[in-house]
Amino acid sequence: MAFKRPKIALIGGGQIGGVLAQLCAQRQLGDVVMYDIIENMPQGKALDIAEAARINQFDIKLFGTNTYKDIEGADLCIVTAGVPRKPGMSRDDLLTVNANIIKTVGENIKKFAPDSHVIVISNPLDAMVTLMQYVTGFPTNRVYGQAGVLDSSRFATFLAWELGVSVKDINALVLGGHGDKMVPLIRYANVNGIPVMELLKEKYGSSARAREIIDGIIERTRNAGTEIVTLLQNGSAFYSPAASALQMMEAVLHDEKRLLPVCAYLQGEYSVDGYYVGVPAILGKDGVEKIIEITLNEEEQKMFASSVAAVVKLVEDLIRLGFLPPKYHYQRGKLELVG
Repeated sequence: MAFKRPKIALIGGGQIGGVLAQLCAQRQLGDVVMYDIIENMPQGKALDIAEAARINQFDIKLFGTNTYKDIEGADLCIVTAGVPRKPGMSRDDLLTVNANIIKTVGENIKKFAPDSHVIVISNPLDAMVTLMQYVTGFPTNRVYGQAGVLDSSRFATFLAWELGVSVKDINALVLGGHGDKMVPLIRYANVNGIPVMELLKEKYGSSARAREIIDGIIERTRNAGTEIVTLLQNGSAFYSPAASALQMMEAVLHDEKRLLPVCAYLQGEYSVDGYYVGVPAILGKDGVEKIIEITLNEEEQKMFASSVAAVVKLVEDLIRLGFLPPKYHYQRGKLELVG
C-alpha cells in the first residue's frame, strides 16, 4: 500500500512563513513548499531548515520556490503573503496593498491547488479571508482565517501572568473581527473551571478592582499586535501567529475535531449573514465543520455587533475599491446593532 504525505503550501516566505515551515518539519505534518516573490529567499530558508533534519529528526521534504506552479496539488495552503504593519499603521491601512496581493494569490491557488483548504493569516484578516473565498470560489468551509486562536492565546497568557497560574490551565475565548474591536469573553474565561473574575475578586478583595484589572487585560489583548509592532519597530508578530496557524493545520490534517475560534463564514449564526467573523467552530478534515453558537449577554452582544460592524465596513471598502462586485453581499449582509 502506498502512503502519501500531505502537501502543504506556504504562500509567503517571510517571518511567519519561515517559522511555520520549521514547525511543520518538526511536527512532520507533511511535505512543505514555500513560495515567495523574492528570488532565492524561500529556497534559502527551506535549505536551512532541511539541513537541521538530522538534528530535529524529520524526513519530510522542504522546497522553496518563486513559481506558483510548484504548489500544484497542495492539500493545504497557508497564506501569509502581504505587507506587515509598521509603527503607526493600522490593519485597515493595509487593505488596498494586501488586497492586490491576495487577489493574485487566490487566482493561483484556484489554478494550481483547486482541491485545497486555505487558511488565511494576512491582514486585515477578516477582509482578506472574504476576498480569498471570492477569488477562489471555493466552498466557504474550505476557506477560513486564523485570528481567534492567536487572540485567545494572548488573552490566556495575560490572564495567567496576572493570576500567577500556569497558562496550561487557562481557558479563554476571543470572538469577533481581528482588530481593536475584538471581543474577549470575560464570562467564559476560567482556570480549570473556576471563573477568572472569582479569582480576581479573591486576589484584590473588590469587584470594582477586579473589573478594572480585567478591563486592562482586555485592552492589552485588543492591542497586542500593535504592542509587538511598536517594540519590534520594523515588523510584526510572527512566532505566535505561526504557532496559532499550526494548531489549526493539525486540527485539519489530523481530523481532530478541535473546537477553536476561527474566522468562519456565517449564514445566520450570531444573527450575522454573509460575512466572515471570528466564532467558535469545529475544525476537522472538512475544514469548518460546524459553527458553535454560544449565548451572549447584552453587553457581549453589543460588543460583538460593534466588532462585526467593523468587518462590514472593511468588506464595503473592498467593494468600493473594486475588489468585490457591488452586490457581493446582497440580501445577506444584515446586521442589527444592539444598543
